[in-house]
Amino acid sequence: MVDSGTKLKIRRLLKTIICLFSLTFVVLFTVAFVRTLTLDVDVGLQHAQWEKTKNISLDIGREQREELLDNFKESIRIPTVSFAESNYNTTALLEFNRFLRKAFPTVYSSSLVHHEVVANYSHLFWVEGSQPDLLPYLLLAHVDVVPASESDAWDLPPFSAKEMDGFIYGRGTLDDKSSLMGILQALEYLLRKGYAPRRGFYIGLGHDEEVSGKNGALNIVNVMKQRGVQLSFVLDEGMLITENLSSFLGGSTAFIGISEKGSATIKLSVSTPPGHSSMPPKETCIGILAAAVKRIEDNPMPRLFGYGPERLSFEHMAHKFSFPVKFMMSNLWLFSPLIGRVLERQPISNSLVRTTTAVTMFNSGVKFNIIPSLAEAFVNLRIHSAQSLEEALDHIRSRVADERVKMELIDGFDPLPVSSTDEKSFGFQIIKKTVLEVFPSVTVAPGICVGNTDSRHFKDFTKDIFRFIPAWLKSGDYLRFHGINERISKKNYEEFVVFYSSLIQNCDIQKLPEPHGSVHEL
Repeated sequence: MVDSGTKLKIRRLLKTIICLFSLTFVVLFTVAFVRTLTLDVDVGLQHAQWEKTKNISLDIGREQREELLDNFKESIRIPTVSFAESNYNTTALLEFNRFLRKAFPTVYSSSLVHHEVVANYSHLFWVEGSQPDLLPYLLLAHVDVVPASESDAWDLPPFSAKEMDGFIYGRGTLDDKSSLMGILQALEYLLRKGYAPRRGFYIGLGHDEEVSGKNGALNIVNVMKQRGVQLSFVLDEGMLITENLSSFLGGSTAFIGISEKGSATIKLSVSTPPGHSSMPPKETCIGILAAAVKRIEDNPMPRLFGYGPERLSFEHMAHKFSFPVKFMMSNLWLFSPLIGRVLERQPISNSLVRTTTAVTMFNSGVKFNIIPSLAEAFVNLRIHSAQSLEEALDHIRSRVADERVKMELIDGFDPLPVSSTDEKSFGFQIIKKTVLEVFPSVTVAPGICVGNTDSRHFKDFTKDIFRFIPAWLKSGDYLRFHGINERISKKNYEEFVVFYSSLIQNCDIQKLPEPHGSVHEL
């Protein structure tokens, strides 16, 4: 029996706990509510007084429109396919070299532009600026594309560049000849109008990005290092303008990638004695390996939403939403576990939440009545910014948990450094300004690029590497990347040319304006 004095002490203790809990809740709610009301990171330097420049208006008329579309279509028809490292269509790459000279005669003949072919198939352009004290920047794109076959049920042949319903279909229309051709077409038109940049810049076009960039981008890097180049920022492909991408991410948002997930490819293998299928052992190498793969798929990597650059993405978008979503997105320090659970339900948003694991190849057997002696599987990891390569490998080892399964790291690297996004970040603010000029209705937010680009090879030149192309991506369109029916609308490709024309000219300011006094930016 508990005496009355003890009961009284217990009641007092419970009241104290309840009071403390209530007080804590009130304090947390008040902090979160005030933060929701005061957080406005979308405006940035939008209302600040920018340095005046005499930008050339790129009024695209009917003849120019026909020209830029014809050039773009011809680039798609050249099958610059990369099959594997050091295995690419060299005939097509050489044809593409000749095509560029024909498509952009002013670029190649201008005294301001210095061009060289690197490693036989890649290209490096240096566009000389009138003020050499201004730190140059680099625009990146790549010539090569992944394989595509007409037998893959494309609506139109993948290297035909044919039109349907206002779209141009073909491999490379999004990844990445739209940015390659957009950059050079914009420069061509600017030079024709007498443009001469104040701030010099480089254009790098690698020929093997789809198979690691070790021959293209890395050789461009070597050339630039030999010349002691330092850069203000790098802009490469990566993220896009999303339009109602998911039920949670409604509206239109231009995500500027400020980092990339790490990557790793792991080979799992099991060896057992071969035999006849009429006398099978209890477990075959295929069964052992399949069980290990199933354990990997059934036990995903830990949810890490809110611990990487994706946190900035959601805080920049918070103002778009009404309560209670705005309240939660403005206070990820409190609600990230809840939002993370919602995001992991869809593959595209799940990639923001954790390190993803994908079993991409499974090989075994030579004949239907022979028990094989070897089974192999390949697992591809895309590593979250809050996790290291070694931590991801440890997770796989713990899930395999079978000494019979040999694990081998084929290649891998940690997540890339995170670029700056504040009001002093020249690259981010210039890209953002350009996006809002060309697409005034969109929200601009930093993002994490879940794929990998050639830009990772250029991290020694600058601390600021950004990944963005002005392509519109609607729900379901992400399946077109490296998939069937890759396409871009004619209107959107024209927007590419306008975007890069504006970007090049916007970079001519000497420095960023002072932040507007009423703006609070993270």
